[in-house]
Amino acid sequence: MKYLSIPAAILIVTVMASCNNPAPKEKEAETATSDTAAATPGFVPIFDGKSFAGWEGDTSFWHIENGVLTGLETKDHKLKTNTFMIWKGGEPSDFEFKAEYRISSGGNSGVQYRSELVKDIPYALKGYQADIDGADVYTGQNYEERGRGFLAMRGQIATIPTNEKPVITGSLGNPDSLKLKIHPNDWNELHLVVKGNHMLHYVNGVLMSETTDNDTINRKDKGLIGLQLHVMDDMKVEYRNIQLKQ
Repeated sequence: MKYLSIPAAILIVTVMASCNNPAPKEKEAETATSDTAAATPGFVPIFDGKSFAGWEGDTSFWHIENGVLTGLETKDHKLKTNTFMIWKGGEPSDFEFKAEYRISSGGNSGVQYRSELVKDIPYALKGYQADIDGADVYTGQNYEERGRGFLAMRGQIATIPTNEKPVITGSLGNPDSLKLKIHPNDWNELHLVVKGNHMLHYVNGVLMSETTDNDTINRKDKGLIGLQLHVMDDMKVEYRNIQLKQ
């Protein structure tokens, strides 16, 4: 038997291994990571990235750009009242919501939930809101649009008695320290956990506010979900990978 030199044997083994295990195609690798929403166990995507299917709003202010639901307001095309892109798939009670958002430095937006339509104002909502703003003054707080106003600021654990102002019962940390967890002018993940009268607002996996609503007269147990475009001189807000778990 004729023996090969060690370098020659290594070369043959390497070539054979390469032929038996071809490298994956780039397109297959891209497909495996492109749909991040579908990769979250238990969650269902509620925005297809291509159309307004399942949503309703003023499309003169909202459009879809590169798979992103985008709200845009300019000095030449301004709102008179806050407007919302409203999900028409139901009125969730207990749920979790996730989405990635990006907002311009002077922008103001938020995710509305357990909300109701406002009479005589198209695409307007009233109810709880996970607040978002470009300067991150309010991002993470619980605010009730067209209702009781500020319910829990960033860093607060709040309980709301019936027909009274919120009572601060604990702290989640210094609001300025929590602000450092938010990425300005970049993508952030918003995660809402809503169960019974208890509401948790997370940004990038960090709990920003916690609210327990004991107000049996004014609280809402279910309602619409919507994305807000606030009255501003000039702003842009973007949402992608919008998903829901009920």
